[in-house]
Amino acid sequence: MNIRLARAEDLMGMQACNLNNLPENYTLRYYLYHALTWPQLSYVAEDHNGRIVGYILAKMEEETEEGEEPHGHVTSISVLRSYRRLGLAKKLMMQSQEAMVGVYKAAYVSLHVRQSNRAAIGLYRDTLGFTVEKIEAKYYNDGEDAYAMRLELKP
Repeated sequence: MNIRLARAEDLMGMQACNLNNLPENYTLRYYLYHALTWPQLSYVAEDHNGRIVGYILAKMEEETEEGEEPHGHVTSISVLRSYRRLGLAKKLMMQSQEAMVGVYKAAYVSLHVRQSNRAAIGLYRDTLGFTVEKIEAKYYNDGEDAYAMRLELKP
C-alpha cells in the first residue's frame, strides 16, 4: 500500500471509492475544487497496481468568525471494504492533519460522522483522539443526525 498526495488524475478513482462505500456523494467538480484550492490536504491510498483503494478529501475552513484560529475540516474519507482494518484510514487522516498544521498552521480539525457509524466513531474517538463537540440534528440527507467532532492539533 502506498499513501500519497492526491492528483487531478486520481479524482475519478476517489469518486469511485466514494460511490462504492458512502451514501454522501459529490460531483467531480467538488473534488476538483478541493484539489485545486488545498492541494496539500487530500491523499489517496493505492494498491500495488496503482488502483485507488482509499482517500481523504480535506480542506481548510473558509468561513471563520473574526479572531477564530485557522482550522481544517475532513470533508470525506473512505476505504474500500476489502482494504479495511489495515490502518489506511488512520494513515490518511494523519497525513492530512500533518499538512493542515505544517502548511496552514491549523489549530484543530473538524469532521462530521453519522451517529450510526460505529467503526468510524471508534477510529476518530478512540484511535485519533477526536471528541464530540455537538450533535447536528438531521445533518444528512436521509435525516440521520451527525456528531460534529473536533481534534486539537499540535504544531
